[in-house]
Amino acid sequence: MNPDLKKVIYTIATLSGTIIGVGIFSLPYITSKVGFLMVAGYFLVLGTLIVFVHLFLGELALETPDFKRLPGFAKFHLGSFGEKIALLSAVVGTFGAILAYLVVGGQFLSELLSPSFGHSILFWTLVYFFAGAVLIFFDIRPIAVVELFSLILFFLVLIFLFFQERNLIRIENLFPKPDLSQWFLPYGPILFSLWGAALVPEIEEMLKGKKEYLKKTILLSVLIPVFVYLFFIYLVLGISGPQTTESALGGLKNFLDEKTISLLLFFGILTTFTSFITLALTLKKIFWYDLKIEKNLSFFLASFIPLFLFLFGFNRFISIISFVGGIALGTDGILILLMYKKRKPKAKIIYPLILIFLFGIFYEIIYLPK
Repeated sequence: MNPDLKKVIYTIATLSGTIIGVGIFSLPYITSKVGFLMVAGYFLVLGTLIVFVHLFLGELALETPDFKRLPGFAKFHLGSFGEKIALLSAVVGTFGAILAYLVVGGQFLSELLSPSFGHSILFWTLVYFFAGAVLIFFDIRPIAVVELFSLILFFLVLIFLFFQERNLIRIENLFPKPDLSQWFLPYGPILFSLWGAALVPEIEEMLKGKKEYLKKTILLSVLIPVFVYLFFIYLVLGISGPQTTESALGGLKNFLDEKTISLLLFFGILTTFTSFITLALTLKKIFWYDLKIEKNLSFFLASFIPLFLFLFGFNRFISIISFVGGIALGTDGILILLMYKKRKPKAKIIYPLILIFLFGIFYEIIYLPK
């Protein structure tokens, strides 16, 4: 294989594989509330917005000294105030993402094991958490290959499910009577599900010497998750219809055999668990390296604050990713656009894009699903 093509394929797989995360499990439920056409419209609008933002960040990465991430970019282009906002957004957003993985991973583990061993969802969530906390404490990061292959295996199971159970899919399930009061529901989760800006500087570094491929890589890396998500919605919602749960897989239990459900839940646990550890280790190092907090305290903050939030009642999956997507990632989007505007003062498209993010932040605060 041509070395350049191999490098591009690898970077596309890395970015698209990073984008596809826990947000996927929210999409069938959201579609069951507002209908497939509205969700498709959100994918079109927000997908276009996110492609622009990622492309702008890619251009900034070409003009910015390497080995920086968003807070470093913000400091370089916007000064110390921009850096502080980016750092706050990164911490809050990562806390929220870790919490989302904890909620969904605990649900999956409970659905897999409680029928045989009993105990409540709280018990299995604590098992999930403490198993991850041990690895986080000892800095045992999942091998990237394990993360990628667990994701691939999960989707192979979904493809198998499609061919095995396609007779269960009902097209009418994709087009429920939309609840217009929830028209804004898809905004935060879809933004969350398509966001991969944190990895764009790394992608730019991976393509060093071949940076002309950056735009195509970013475009394809956003389009691939869109098609994966639409397939997932079609499969899960098409089967479970109005019985679709917030985390997607639970609603399939009434339609599929026990072995298939167990297989889906197992790979669902594996994909969420590896990402849970990776995110917590990333946050631990933000506290440790960037904020100069002692190592063990950094571990405690990164690991236990999401657990405390869960125990205090912040355990609604859709609400969590709506907050992270609409508010934390919306803030990141505004920062990226302001950085780009400073470098390219004549880029008038920046203003309407900033307005979309601002509207999303303010309306998400008012609307946030309870």
